Amino acid sequence: MNNILIASFDMEVGGVERSLISMLENFDYKNYTVDLILHKHQGDFLNLLPNKASLLTEVPQYTTFRKSIGETIKDRHYSIGISRVFSKINADLKGRLKGIAEPGYYQMQLMWKYALPFLPKVEKEYDVAISYLWPHYFIAEKVKAKKKIAWIHTDYSTIEPDKKMDLKMWQQFDHIIAVSEACKTSFLKKYSELENKVLVMENITSPDFIKKMASEELENPMIRDNRFKIVTVARLSHAKGIDNAVKALKLLRDKGYSNISWYVVGYGGEEAMIKELISKNGLEDSFILLGKQTNPYPFIKEADLYVQPSRYEGKAVTVGEAQILTKPVMITNYPTASSQVKDGFDGYICELSIKGIAQGIERLYKNLQLRNTLSNNCETADFNNSNELEKLYKIMDINNNHSFLGTKKDSIKGVI
Repeated sequence: MNNILIASFDMEVGGVERSLISMLENFDYKNYTVDLILHKHQGDFLNLLPNKASLLTEVPQYTTFRKSIGETIKDRHYSIGISRVFSKINADLKGRLKGIAEPGYYQMQLMWKYALPFLPKVEKEYDVAISYLWPHYFIAEKVKAKKKIAWIHTDYSTIEPDKKMDLKMWQQFDHIIAVSEACKTSFLKKYSELENKVLVMENITSPDFIKKMASEELENPMIRDNRFKIVTVARLSHAKGIDNAVKALKLLRDKGYSNISWYVVGYGGEEAMIKELISKNGLEDSFILLGKQTNPYPFIKEADLYVQPSRYEGKAVTVGEAQILTKPVMITNYPTASSQVKDGFDGYICELSIKGIAQGIERLYKNLQLRNTLSNNCETADFNNSNELEKLYKIMDINNNHSFLGTKKDSIKGVI
């Protein structure tokens, strides 16, 4: 049996974490033993991890990537704490000099670069090591494996990492998996030299599980709401465009559409700003934040329309889940949108702007026939794609070295 290591950060509520759980639930444990390493054992999805995957013990140094600088220093990880300070200062400086609106990706790269000398290596050698969430420096630098695989979940045309630094990391992987064709295309526009390493494997979905979870009884204010109900499941972050959603609902309210309510399941760093925006626009009764929910599916089930107002996406897991629940779906025209839905068939793509979101909702609100068409086409579709894992098994074959660029990594002695 081949020994596999899969690494991610934590199991907080999110699309990437849900896709990881689905993959682990469908994994071939007859032919593979799977160790899972999380930098921090936290998150509401921890109890959803299948028992067949062995969750390894937390390593204190790696927990710092889910802690503040103050907490890191308080825990006496002084060198890592200082490296975090330097990464923030340098990233903010570059952001100001180059006019980068969101220098967070560069800061994350620097955080790992400066911290790497103070992080322990993994003692056990694996046949395959999989890094499920960027940045992939842990698997690249601290794990010894015959093959290394990294995942891409985002649209690289919308982010600004340091290309030279990232390229050095990517070249240590034998294979890179993108979650959609559009995701692969945007990545290769930045890293064309990695073309032979990249393949597409969709996020694993489990329709039976989603439908079962959607039937769970929980406190849900949407049940008592007789208005036209929109729902979005997303982090409260710049990428997800929840601020644009608030402004779009204000436009609709100003046009006389008082019978529309919008619910958002999720949490994140922009929560205070979004609450202020809701209050400023007088939408407290109609734009409602439901906070973190371990099970978002009963909320999706109660909606008349699912909307993804994102500025960018790799492939939104929640959109596919809404389709499984046969909801009419509207997404903004982010660069990878056409790989997510067939416009006018199983989803509707609106212009990526506040006005475009409002106009798209208005059209779907007024056009019941279109909503029914989108729902009916989702109802007859087959969303079960567990066979996608065959692509992973094929490249995990340690005797199969196709699409490998460069030379094998040097041996690494472990200390964990």
